[in-house]
Amino acid sequence: MEQEKDLLLSELKPGQRARIQKFTTEDIFLKLMEMGCLPGEEIEVIKIAPLHDPISISVAGYTLSLRLDEARFIVVDTIN
Repeated sequence: MEQEKDLLLSELKPGQRARIQKFTTEDIFLKLMEMGCLPGEEIEVIKIAPLHDPISISVAGYTLSLRLDEARFIVVDTIN
């Protein structure tokens, strides 16, 4: 049986909505939580820079820019 791969925030496209499930590293956990990126929080990818870094997301009622290396630590589930 194949194990399903986690979907990362860094893999989403502009306009996609998702819910934060967990973080894959403890190193960035506190920083992301202070910015409103909490497990269970709904987010939407607003814009991705031409070189894919940074990305702009809507979270907790405001727009936040994340570096791609930060977005790679956020596991999400898409929302239809």
